[in-house]
Amino acid sequence: MNLIPADSVLSAASNNRVLSERSSSKSVHPVIDVIVPSLHATGVASVTLLTTKLAEYLTPSELKKVKEAYRFSDERHLGQVRKSGDPYISHPIAVAEICADWKLDAQAIMAALLHDVMEDQDVKKEELIEHFGAPVATLVDGLSKLEKIEFQSHVEAQAENFRKMLLAMARDVRVILIKLADRLHNMRTLDVMAPDKKRRIAAETMEVYVPIAHRLGLNNNYRELQDLSFSHLYPMRYKTLGKAVRAARGNRREVVKKILEAVKNTLANAGIVAEVYGREKTLYGIYKKMHNKHLSFSQVLDVYGFRVVVDSFPNCYVALGTLHTLYKPMPGKFKDYIAIPKQNGYQSLHTTLIGPYGTPVEFQIRTQDMHHVAESGVAAHWLYKTGDASLSDLQHRTHAWLQSLLDIQQQTGDSAEFLEHVKVDLFPDSVYVFTPKSKIIALPRGATALDFAYNIHTDVGDQTTSVKINHEPVPLRTELRNGDIVEIITSPASRPSPNWLTFVRTGKARSAIRHHLRTINLVESVELGHRLLAQALMGLNLNPALLPSLVERLLNESSAKSLDEIYADIGIGKRMAALVARHILGLVEDEQSTIPLLDADDEMRANAVNPVIIYGSEGVSVQLAPCCLPIPGDGITGQLKRDQGLVVHNSDCELAKRQRNKEPERWIDVVWGEELNRRFDSHIKLLLNNERGALARVAAEIGESDANITYVGMDEDKDHAITQLRFTIQVEDRVHLARVIRNVRRIPGVTRVLRERG
Repeated sequence: MNLIPADSVLSAASNNRVLSERSSSKSVHPVIDVIVPSLHATGVASVTLLTTKLAEYLTPSELKKVKEAYRFSDERHLGQVRKSGDPYISHPIAVAEICADWKLDAQAIMAALLHDVMEDQDVKKEELIEHFGAPVATLVDGLSKLEKIEFQSHVEAQAENFRKMLLAMARDVRVILIKLADRLHNMRTLDVMAPDKKRRIAAETMEVYVPIAHRLGLNNNYRELQDLSFSHLYPMRYKTLGKAVRAARGNRREVVKKILEAVKNTLANAGIVAEVYGREKTLYGIYKKMHNKHLSFSQVLDVYGFRVVVDSFPNCYVALGTLHTLYKPMPGKFKDYIAIPKQNGYQSLHTTLIGPYGTPVEFQIRTQDMHHVAESGVAAHWLYKTGDASLSDLQHRTHAWLQSLLDIQQQTGDSAEFLEHVKVDLFPDSVYVFTPKSKIIALPRGATALDFAYNIHTDVGDQTTSVKINHEPVPLRTELRNGDIVEIITSPASRPSPNWLTFVRTGKARSAIRHHLRTINLVESVELGHRLLAQALMGLNLNPALLPSLVERLLNESSAKSLDEIYADIGIGKRMAALVARHILGLVEDEQSTIPLLDADDEMRANAVNPVIIYGSEGVSVQLAPCCLPIPGDGITGQLKRDQGLVVHNSDCELAKRQRNKEPERWIDVVWGEELNRRFDSHIKLLLNNERGALARVAAEIGESDANITYVGMDEDKDHAITQLRFTIQVEDRVHLARVIRNVRRIPGVTRVLRERG
């Protein structure tokens, strides 16, 4: 069955002239009106090609439903043209063709044909449900951008659209497959766009869609999207490199031919049935290697690689050994992705050998089933329904990642933050580590032990106290390496620290920590935010007591649900108190009759703007900077850090001075309160004679000075006459610390004592 019946095609061709003569009036042949634009756009051949692809695996009843979707789409897009001048229906047909190559089901093909009718033609979801059923309508809705509501910026609008698409994808992976097909065709036809728009779309593709295609294992599309993006982002580099590759292709043809023949003969002599073929690296792959390793094109020797597809799993390793007898392997250039597959399900053996003339040659060895997954990734579920265990394992991994998107969404406050977390997890490089029970966990390269804990479960991450890697205790921020065995130690009393945000790598860990800081410490953050905003308002000669009408306008224009939400955002550093105060000043100037000015006494107080008072008991919304550990009596200054609240530094802290020069707007005046009912950590360093009992005497003196020791460290060189000791002690204030130092200095054998900062 064809999408367009033969009689309709003939009728369309013969009536073309009649239609053009009656363009000003409605045709009496609506079917012909639907078909003719398609013929101008793609020709009968394109539609027939799509029909032929679909007829290979869809039933006649399914083809009939697809034809109805095609006609509906063609009718709705009638009169709409692309930038190239082609009728718009050519685009949905091309997208459906790409999906047909993956052998997606009838519902997905229908959604591909209809994917723009909601966005461009104002077709309602209810109408699609009525014509094609709820599953198709849901797919189309997931593919459609949000209705034209007002966003604060283009970036925010894009982030919200991505969030919607990725969440729809988490519920049904067909959404992203159709979206990738849509983006692929748009990139293939991007030449007609204006240069700035081409660069923006190409950058967006490289940043979001290329990693998603890689994460889902769609390697053919991943490579094509990369090269297309590269050609529009750096057109001159693309052309120059392409010219160099074409020239090298001729120069290296004999080498490639020689390697192919040698490999085929060697495998055949070993009795291994295999397909062997050479492949050329993509231009972007070559460019990336040149850029990252600072190489010229002539220095990139492995422009060509070879793929060996064998008939069975054991023969992968037999072929590997056979190749290693043919050419010498390069040390450290072997990777076994069969035993430990990549996150996207990719399996192959990778080895780099020294070929003829000393040229490095990369080989990939895999089975036919592995090859299907390597090229089509998660789409192999539709392409090759073999029931193979590796495919079901791939589906399981994909489902786990998609489920993690839903988990991140539940913990994330806004769309831009959600997209930030997801992009972190889309980085292609991975590190593979083991649990104590030998379960393999894949994490992004650069992930820490704490990321591992959150990957196990959010509660495990929240309650982490320490970690062991390869049975040795290490800091939580330790980066993981391939093959590490990681053990997490937890305590129900442990809670996330804002400092964790400075080193965690994965989106799941980051969103979980931020969610905890927002919810558990909400009261503290609201209180701190209230104080900071009041200070900023008084600095602008405004009364901190805002009128209800002003609050209502502020909430409407800031997209906040309540004033407490704004206070909390200020308290954790997500919003700047000074900027919110200036926004309020702008609203006040619009409402001249309701300006809440300070009275005379308040204005006098505002002229010497009151600093924020620090008591040290505010909880995690206020932190004492670990770089300088301020204590009462020190001059202090405050830094508002995003998602970490207020960080208090010593006024003479070198790190604080550098950061203040970079972001002066994030610094505020702070002072110590008068009634402080806690103790504060401080570092001291001692030099003393290396003699028996010296450490015991120092520890005893510190205890008698009413200070508590929380850490002791010393140099490991026991042959020196002088030993260096480091203590972390808890004191009440600067006066108390001075008394401790004075008492320790009197101990015989102590040559020097000083407070250590940084």
